[in-house]
Amino acid sequence: MMNTQTILVTAVLAFTLAACGDTRTERAATGALGGAVAGEVISGDPLAGAAIGGLGGALIHR
Repeated sequence: MMNTQTILVTAVLAFTLAACGDTRTERAATGALGGAVAGEVISGDPLAGAAIGGLGGALIHR
């Protein structure tokens, strides 16, 4: 079971990477990719990381 610290670290990394890109689609894709990597490394769950990163990328505006 994932603990709160793991979820928080995954979310922070995913949102940080989600800011890369010029368009909303690019930010969502970059966030999903970065989130998947972070999720795999931190908790062994790349799909959760990709979902968090993709959502973060879609919601972040510059």
